[in-house]
Amino acid sequence: MELTDLRMFRAIVEEGSVTRAAERLHTVQSNVTTRLRLLEENLGTPLFDRINRRLVITPAGHLLAGYAERLLALAQEAREAVRLGESPQGRLRLGSMETTAASRLPKVIADFRRLYPSVELRLRTANAAVLTEEILSHQLDAALLTGPISHPDLDSTPVVIEELVLISAADWAPIKSAADLARRGPVEVYTFKEGCSYRQRLLDWLRRDGVPVTRSSEFGTFEAILGCVAAGMGVSLVPRVIIGEHLTGPDPAHATLRLHPVPDDIAQVPTIMVWHRARSRQPAREALARCLAERLGPVDNTTATITP
Repeated sequence: MELTDLRMFRAIVEEGSVTRAAERLHTVQSNVTTRLRLLEENLGTPLFDRINRRLVITPAGHLLAGYAERLLALAQEAREAVRLGESPQGRLRLGSMETTAASRLPKVIADFRRLYPSVELRLRTANAAVLTEEILSHQLDAALLTGPISHPDLDSTPVVIEELVLISAADWAPIKSAADLARRGPVEVYTFKEGCSYRQRLLDWLRRDGVPVTRSSEFGTFEAILGCVAAGMGVSLVPRVIIGEHLTGPDPAHATLRLHPVPDDIAQVPTIMVWHRARSRQPAREALARCLAERLGPVDNTTATITP
């Protein structure tokens, strides 16, 4: 197999069409069709089924897609290592949880782009489960996730320790313990979708301490969660740093939210940078890690491996 064949195959998988893949690769459709046929003959198995003039990827095609992504990522790493040496250049695909992207990354990214203009930084937000899968499949070069994480194919470094707080509407009475919350009766919780580590921490804590949950509602944006909580509909667990004056108000009389403490084993949660172990050297990623450390401060590795 040639790398050009793998790039062609990946383009067909991502575009779902030989015609669109040819346009993306700036070549003619007949060339893509011929190379796909030769690749299938070389492998001795069809990679796509032709159904009603549509291409439907086969199980063998799914298997090759994973290998193709890994091989193309490794080839890119080799080119960068040889051509660029230790100079951060090229593309850096970064994933992040939405709250981390909103509260921690703007100033870091501004500094990074000023210091390393030759790096094309692409940022994607999703929950921790999705980002982990995209690191493993080489769709991302690095991601900022809730730690700790244990996987034989992943490496990580601590970034920052977040303090999580329980939030409610501003007119709620102070909640100093799970018992205080339980006395209010069954509560509704508002979180990101399943796979969000903060969501799981909140639900685990409430179950552990016997707080009944009447409903768990999931949203795709942080603003939607805050809006429901501020309206008195329920509670959520969020990093303290994300709740600024624009949400609580400089004057407590005009606050929209109230913050409540949670137990230390729930409140203290590390955010870590994760990458695939196969990509042990990547100057752009390492430069970003330095920017994070300089902007957010060093984190003790022992602290960053707190068990939930």
